[in-house]
Amino acid sequence: MTTTPVRATSAAAEQDRSPRGRLFRSESATERWVSILSPIVLLVLWELAARLGWVDDRFFPPPSGIASTFWEMTLSGELVGHTLTSLQRVLLGFLLGGVPAILIGLAMGLYRPVRAAVEPLISATYPIPKSALVPLALLIFGLGEMSKIAIVAVGVFFPLAINTLAGVAGIDRIYHEVGKTYGATGMRKFTTIAFPGALPLILTGIQLGIGMGLVLIAIAEMIGARDGLGYLIWNSWQVFAVERMYVGLLVIGLLGIVLTAILREVERIVVPWRRQAR
Repeated sequence: MTTTPVRATSAAAEQDRSPRGRLFRSESATERWVSILSPIVLLVLWELAARLGWVDDRFFPPPSGIASTFWEMTLSGELVGHTLTSLQRVLLGFLLGGVPAILIGLAMGLYRPVRAAVEPLISATYPIPKSALVPLALLIFGLGEMSKIAIVAVGVFFPLAINTLAGVAGIDRIYHEVGKTYGATGMRKFTTIAFPGALPLILTGIQLGIGMGLVLIAIAEMIGARDGLGYLIWNSWQVFAVERMYVGLLVIGLLGIVLTAILREVERIVVPWRRQAR
C-alpha cells in the first residue's frame, strides 16, 4: 500500500531532473528576473532623462523627487490618511456590490427563469461607462460617503455577476445530476455545487472588480470629496504640485498590486486544483 506514494514521488523527482524540468525552471527564473528588472530599468531611464533635460521635469519629475515627496507625506501621516480613506470606501463598495452580484450570478446559473429575467438587464446596463454614473450618484446620495461607495458597488457588480454566471454555466452536468441524486436542492445546491464550481471564475471577477473599484473611487473622489487618493491627485493638479500628483497615482498602482497578490494567495489556498492545472 505504501509503494504508490513512493513511486509517485520518485516519478515527480525524475521529471524534475529531466531536461524539460530544468528548462522549465530556467524559464521561470528568467521571467522572474525580467519582471523585477524591467521596472528598475524604466525608472533609471526616467531619472536620467529628467536629469539630463531630455524631458520636461515640470511634467515628468525624476523618480528620486517623487520618492522624496512620498517619504515626506508618509512621515507626516497625510498619505496614510488619504490611502486608508480610499481603501475603506473601496472595500465597503465591494461588499455592497459584490455579495449581491455573486448571489444573483449563482441564481442565474442555476435557474433559467431567473437568468431570462435578469440577463437582459445586465446586458443593457453593462456597456454604460461607470464613470458616467458619478453625477447620478452625487445627485441621489449627495456629496457624502454613500455616493462614493455606491459608484464602486455598481462598478464591482457587473464583472462579478458575469463571471459567477459563467462559472456556474461551466460546471459539468454530471455534478448537478449527482447532487440531485443525493438530495442537494435549494441552499444545499448553492453551497455544494454552484459556489465551489464557480469559485475560480468568481475570484477572477473579484480581481477585475478590484481594478474597477480603484478606478472609480479615484474618479468619485476627484469630483466630490475632501480626502482620499482621488482628491489628492486632483488637488495636486490644481495647484501644480506634480510630484504629489504622481505620489497619488503611485499609491493607487501599489494598492492594485498588493490586493491582487493577496487575492492570488487566497486563490492558491481555496482552489489549489486550478494552480495545479496550470
